[in-house]
Amino acid sequence: MKRSGPAPADPRPAAGVRTAPLGAEPRDPVAPPAAATLVLDARGRVIGWSPAAEDLLGHTAAEAVGRPVSAFVDPPGGEPPTGQGRTARAAHHRDGRTVRVAATEFPLSGPGPASCVLLVEEYRQRRLSQARLALLDALATQSPLGLAVYDRGLRLAWANAAHDREVGRPLADYRGMHAEDLYPGGAFLGSRGPRTLTEAMRRVIDDGEVFVDLHFRSRLPSDPDSHRVWSCSYYRLQDAEGRVLGVCEDAFDITPRYEAQNRLALLAEAGRRIGTSLDVASTARAVADVAVPGFASTITVDLDGAVLAGGLPAPGADGTWVRVADRSEAPSVAVPADAGPLRRVSYPEGSPQRRSLASGGHVLAEDTLVVPLRQGGTLLGLVTFLRSGSLRFFDTDAVQLADELTSRAALGIDNARRFTGERAAALALQRQLLPQRLPDQSAVDVAGRYLPADDVAGVGGDWFDVIPLSGARVGLVVGDVVGHGLPAAATMGRLRTAVEALATLDLAPDEVLTRLDDLLGRGTGGADAAADVPYPDVTTGATCLYAVYDPVSRRCTMARAGHLPPVIVHRDGSYRFPDLPAGPPLGLGGLPFEAASFELPAGSLLALFTDGLVEVRDRDIEQGLRALGRVLGDPSADLGELCDRALEELRPGGRTADDTALLLVRTRELDAGRVAVWDLPAEPASAGRARSLVTARLDRWGLAELAPASALVVSELVTNAVRHAGGPLQLRLIRDRALLCEVADTTHTSPHLRHSSAEDEGGRGLLIVARLVERWGTRYTPSGKTIWTEQPLPAPPSAR
Repeated sequence: MKRSGPAPADPRPAAGVRTAPLGAEPRDPVAPPAAATLVLDARGRVIGWSPAAEDLLGHTAAEAVGRPVSAFVDPPGGEPPTGQGRTARAAHHRDGRTVRVAATEFPLSGPGPASCVLLVEEYRQRRLSQARLALLDALATQSPLGLAVYDRGLRLAWANAAHDREVGRPLADYRGMHAEDLYPGGAFLGSRGPRTLTEAMRRVIDDGEVFVDLHFRSRLPSDPDSHRVWSCSYYRLQDAEGRVLGVCEDAFDITPRYEAQNRLALLAEAGRRIGTSLDVASTARAVADVAVPGFASTITVDLDGAVLAGGLPAPGADGTWVRVADRSEAPSVAVPADAGPLRRVSYPEGSPQRRSLASGGHVLAEDTLVVPLRQGGTLLGLVTFLRSGSLRFFDTDAVQLADELTSRAALGIDNARRFTGERAAALALQRQLLPQRLPDQSAVDVAGRYLPADDVAGVGGDWFDVIPLSGARVGLVVGDVVGHGLPAAATMGRLRTAVEALATLDLAPDEVLTRLDDLLGRGTGGADAAADVPYPDVTTGATCLYAVYDPVSRRCTMARAGHLPPVIVHRDGSYRFPDLPAGPPLGLGGLPFEAASFELPAGSLLALFTDGLVEVRDRDIEQGLRALGRVLGDPSADLGELCDRALEELRPGGRTADDTALLLVRTRELDAGRVAVWDLPAEPASAGRARSLVTARLDRWGLAELAPASALVVSELVTNAVRHAGGPLQLRLIRDRALLCEVADTTHTSPHLRHSSAEDEGGRGLLIVARLVERWGTRYTPSGKTIWTEQPLPAPPSAR
């Protein structure tokens, strides 16, 4: 049987029609209620019925689909609108009661459904409005978050109570003001993002940017002396049609959190910067650099004068106070780190500093905090913190932070003080170990430089020396001890002293190195010996070059122990490295050393150096040697200038990974007019002839007043040689800085001083000689020995 009338509508929703609820019943009274959705065809019949509609009116979808909408909702009639396109209507529940709803109807495009009706129960809509009003009221009156709305002209249009409290005035007093006028001088922190309020708001309005959690620092309008920090966000305010009405600002005071973070950052920065220098003043300045301006407006650091010198204040002494750091956030007051000499300060009676010294603790006087610098119970100095403006007062946290900063500073300053004292001792030792000045002599012109690798301690194991020898000769030495610092310097001092002692014995260069090798081998006793001393000698060896130059013969004899050969620069600027037997480094023991001898014309330049000058990681040693030869190739340059050129060229900026020593020697020649040489037979008559020859030559040289003593000296020396040595004799007289008399024979028998009795017929010769001369000694040669004497020359008549 067919049913008459229109076919029942398909209870399934039409394609593209949303029948799911817009939302379940909200538990949050502020959330919007779910809307009942009714989809209608062109004839006004229901073709879609949402679960929310079933919940609102009680009819199931099967019961509602196909029926006219008027069966459920009255037509609009003359009911007043409810806003946003809604009208108030009466809806009919399945149980027969009337439900007041707000209805919104809008057409649907395309085939199928013609319109959609949204129904919201009136009391729920009213509840939503009331909840929203309550929320707005809470934000306006109770929220701790400062809220403000600025119009398109960036003038304040509305603000909540929290914002009023910040400004310190009711909204009516400052409505219409620009943000820059409310917070003059304020600025956003950080290097990114907007710098000013105007810039931030203008970018929000013009470009639609949203800024979240910008940190803004400014004085409180209600308290110009108080700086605060806010976390601010900025976003557009738009109406339902999308028109830009202005910009919203919300701000939350994060000053306590910000200051806590700053304190942690300050301590981290203090740990990173304080104590990294071993200079007392630099360490004190680091404290000032860390504390200003983040913690204090001004800081001064005063130290006892003894601390700057590396010592400790005398117990009970009032102390001499020296200001080593003075820094202020005000540019006109700031003192740069290299601000010239330190200055002494004194504290008047009643001052916070004087009270701190008297009490031994910190003193707080409103905007001034004085904290003693103490380490191990010893007062090293005082740190004075001053605050102004927003940092006017020191609270408990600030005092604790000042104590922490000062404690770290005291530790760093004490470490620097200890180092300063130790370095002063090390430098004093170095000055004693290295030649204070090169001695005056006639054989050579000399200049030298020393550059330690340990530029902090300033000491190392390289050295050079110039040693006057008999016969107007000169000994030249350069050495390099393995290692750096005080252990190497101590070993260097032993070797230098030994070389000087051996050289004065007139030993040949190879013999000097042999004796040094024995000395260094005995000085390293192994691990067991090192364990018995607090500072064991860790040196394992050394290299050395020793040369003797004779200005009379212009012969140079040298030997080396594992050391680089010297550079010989001729008068035409050409240079060469002499072929010398290398020899083993000192300290190995048991291996021989060999010497080589060659002529050096007057005016030749001899450069003795250590490997630290020419050997670096990024340059081959051969390149360094060639570079040194080129630098020294200027025969007219002053020796000191050449030293500086060599260091600048080969060690630019004074950077060196190894100790460096450089000794430059320009040879001289004693002309024949200042030297007299006679060969004498080994017979008694030679003594008389020697007296005659010496007397005549001294008279020619204008030294007649030395003739009596000199004649007696050579007479005794020749007589001893005839009696005890035999063979041909040679008498040599040299007029140098002193008068030198030498008698050579062919034996190696060593003469000795002895005291003769009244009955002895001889034995008094050397005793007489020793009384008549200033110095005397014996020099051995392969062919025999030479006994020499020195007598001071008489002062010129103008100096008498």
